[in-house]
Amino acid sequence: MKNLYEPTTAQEVKDRLARLHPDSQRQWGSMTVAQAVAHCATSMEWAVGDRVPDRMYASRILGVLVKPFVFRDDKPMRPNSPTAKSLLIHDHRNLQAESLRLLTLIDRFTAARAQGCTTNPHSFFGRLTPDEWAILMYKHLDHHLRQFGA
Repeated sequence: MKNLYEPTTAQEVKDRLARLHPDSQRQWGSMTVAQAVAHCATSMEWAVGDRVPDRMYASRILGVLVKPFVFRDDKPMRPNSPTAKSLLIHDHRNLQAESLRLLTLIDRFTAARAQGCTTNPHSFFGRLTPDEWAILMYKHLDHHLRQFGA
């Protein structure tokens, strides 16, 4: 499965990110392109341990049930998948600044590999291995890049 520890996959994501522009039109959801990139950067901060997400109460059961389906193949995330409230971005963001922040986090995550990955639980899925974090971060970034046609 594709994951962000693979240099070619990380480069693919960065190339796709570079194709976004301020007037990129979303194909689903309500965030602007800059808000979506900020949302992705915040989730990468979870993966590197800069932020610790609160566990979602319902996830203690649902996360365990859904997790095998997310990590079994390269099938992309579905449009309008639910997200943690702490990842919602409502204010105006600058696409260039948020893209730079996200690129820096991708490079940091990719370079550090498992040693730089958080041991904190994911808000929905609970404990993840470093490889599961790398798969999930790829799938999440792919999801939002597809949201804006990149």
